[in-house]
Amino acid sequence: MTPARPLTLGMILTATAGFLDAIGFVALGGYYISFMSGNTTQLGAALPAGELGVVVLSASLVVLFFIGSALGTLVVLANPRWGAARVSAIIAAGVTVALGLSLIGLSIPRTMLILALTAGAQNAVLPAHGAVRLGATFVTGTLYAAGQDFALALRRLAPPFRWLQHLGVWLSLMGGAALGAFVYRHAGIGALLIPLIIYTAFAAANGWIASQTK
Repeated sequence: MTPARPLTLGMILTATAGFLDAIGFVALGGYYISFMSGNTTQLGAALPAGELGVVVLSASLVVLFFIGSALGTLVVLANPRWGAARVSAIIAAGVTVALGLSLIGLSIPRTMLILALTAGAQNAVLPAHGAVRLGATFVTGTLYAAGQDFALALRRLAPPFRWLQHLGVWLSLMGGAALGAFVYRHAGIGALLIPLIIYTAFAAANGWIASQTK
C-alpha cells in the first residue's frame, strides 16, 4: 500500500493534470494535452484520410509531450534532491507563459501546445512509491492496475484494498477534468490561475524540503 501522504500529493497532481487536460480538450476541440493515446489515434486515423491539419496538430502535441517527458527526466537526473522542485517550477513557468500569451492575444489553441510540454514534464515530479503511480497525467495503466489488483486481492495475492488506491488516482483525474471544464467555461483562460498556484506551491514546498535535506 502507498502511504497516505505521497498518495495524496500524487492525487493532487493528477487532478491538476485532469484540470489542464479538460481545458486543452475544450480549447482544442477534441484534442488532448496529456492523453497521448487519444492524440495518437487521431493522428493514425487522419493519415490515410489526408487530413493535414489534424495530422499536424496531433503530431505536435505528441512530440511536445515527448520533449517535456525527456526534459523533466533530465532535470531530475541532474540533481535528484532538487529535481521535483525544479520540474514543478518549469511546469509553473510553462503555465505562466501559456496564460500570458493568451492574455496578450495569441490564439488559445496555440498556447495549449505549451501545456503539452508541461504535461510531459509533470510525470517526472514524483518518484515511484509503492504500487501506485503518483502524479501521472494519464490513467489507462492505473485503471488496468486497479482491475489487476482487485483480481489479485480476490485470490489473496495482494493487499485487499490496494486496488482502491488506484481507483482513487483515476477518480482524481476525472474530478480534476470536470472541475477544469467547469471553470474554463465560466472563467475562460483565467482558469489557468488554479493550476499555476498549485504547481507554484509544489515548487516552493519541494524546494524547502530539498533545502532541509543533507
